[in-house]
Amino acid sequence: MFDKIKIFSPATVANVGCGYDVLGFALDGIGEEMEVSKRNDGKLVIDEIIGFDLPKDPLVNTATVAAQALLDAAGSKQGFSFTIKKTINPGSGMGTSASSSAGGVFALNELLGRPFTPSQLVEFAMEGEKAVSKKAHADNVAPNLLGGFTLVRSYDPLDILTLPVPEELYVTVVHPQVEVKTTDAKKILKKQVDLSVAVQQWGNVGGLVSGLYESDYDLIGRSMVDVIVEPIRKILIPLYDDVKAKALEEGALGCSIAGSGPSIFAFSKGEETALKIKNMMQVKYDEVGILAYTYMSKIGKEGVRII
Repeated sequence: MFDKIKIFSPATVANVGCGYDVLGFALDGIGEEMEVSKRNDGKLVIDEIIGFDLPKDPLVNTATVAAQALLDAAGSKQGFSFTIKKTINPGSGMGTSASSSAGGVFALNELLGRPFTPSQLVEFAMEGEKAVSKKAHADNVAPNLLGGFTLVRSYDPLDILTLPVPEELYVTVVHPQVEVKTTDAKKILKKQVDLSVAVQQWGNVGGLVSGLYESDYDLIGRSMVDVIVEPIRKILIPLYDDVKAKALEEGALGCSIAGSGPSIFAFSKGEETALKIKNMMQVKYDEVGILAYTYMSKIGKEGVRII
């Protein structure tokens, strides 16, 4: 075993349109870095957070909350120091809290000699998510740790499936600089939906999963329809309808809200279309004077990794 590690933890997109709280995927090469080293005093200490002003309190930061859950399960009193380099704004809908949660437990597991399986690491990382959203959800941390597309088949007991990644599938994300807190975005959702609406949503989830298995890009696009969450949450995102309509016009397979927003993502077949959509998204927000950051990548087949 070694005493220090540096890891890369990818950004993620959850919900994926119709798959509220169960579907998610990792981005390729977009995320954060973390250095973790052992210390002799039994404490979890965040030495530095580079990029954004986030809490260093180990009882609050998702990296250390998740790390403590792992240490408790291991019965370990080992201490660790963390340096976290964030590149994506918190509250983006791109799984920034999950990147830290997953990165922390992955790093500790490596430094302790890998006592836990990837599935167990997901459970520990969920505790970090609970610290910020009040709910231990897995739709971001699962693809973060396992890579690619994931489906949370069940939360009790936790059962996560990995799904195929079509080779020509690209994702474009725009993050307008407005804040949408996950807790607030959850509060506005309806507690009940009509059965007919639920049936439509289930059909779309099944269609999306089938489309991934068959590399059927048309089916992926037809299934990227959210009739439950998107109609409510989109009111929190400036230009949402306009950006989505233009993305589809430019050739996107589908377009929806990334996580709880305010980021918007679009799937495309091929890099050329994805780049056109990226440029369009940037122009749309530039035209109205809203600062926005855009990203484009393939689906990240690899999750958290050592660098």
